[in-house]
Amino acid sequence: AALFAATACTTIDPYTREKKISKTTKGAAIGAGAGAVVGWISGSNSKERRRRALLGAGIGHSVGASLDRADMNYYSRAQQQALENSQPGQPLPWNNPKSGHSGSITPAAPYQADNGQYCREFTNKINVGGRTETGYGTACRQPDGSWQIVSQ
Repeated sequence: AALFAATACTTIDPYTREKKISKTTKGAAIGAGAGAVVGWISGSNSKERRRRALLGAGIGHSVGASLDRADMNYYSRAQQQALENSQPGQPLPWNNPKSGHSGSITPAAPYQADNGQYCREFTNKINVGGRTETGYGTACRQPDGSWQIVSQ
């Protein structure tokens, strides 16, 4: 459903003629995927997975509508730094002084996955317009040293 929504809600940039997907649609698709993954990981039945996907889509839609590219740059830099350097349980805050949006990333202890990669679970808190949303995910270290989110 999220993929259908993402492809159905595109616009065409009049200058580049490229298809663009709105931030709200991207947020909804990411949120739906995250909700489904959480439902799958927790072993929920299919009805519960669908409910979590819809809940994730709603949260992702509202956050996606509010975060702009600059917010995402602040967030991404803080996330990489937190995953690389922060002690377990130590939140690393970020904020965009221009938009007023802020949040924090709190990593858990690193562990070695079955495939040999080093991974960390993390908690995200994002504050937009006085409303705070919390999310959870896992990121694994890539051969180039960056951290890639593998589930959210």
